[in-house]
Amino acid sequence: MRLDKYLKVSRLIKRRTVANEACDAGRIIANGKPARASYEVKVGDIIEIKLGKNPLKVKVLSVSEYATKETAAGQYEIIP
Repeated sequence: MRLDKYLKVSRLIKRRTVANEACDAGRIIANGKPARASYEVKVGDIIEIKLGKNPLKVKVLSVSEYATKETAAGQYEIIP
């Protein structure tokens, strides 16, 4: 699954266009490297999101095309 779509489906970023723009600006880092919106997300990837005041670092636990509000948070694990 594309990175921008994963960020939207997992509800880490509210809109896909915002996720796409964040990738273009270099604010999304996957496995230590700046990631493009077309990056293919895999289980085990570490994604850093540098939006706002608090950067967020998550580990991908699962990748699915659709997620409900209840299951979206189960797709990733926040790394302190």
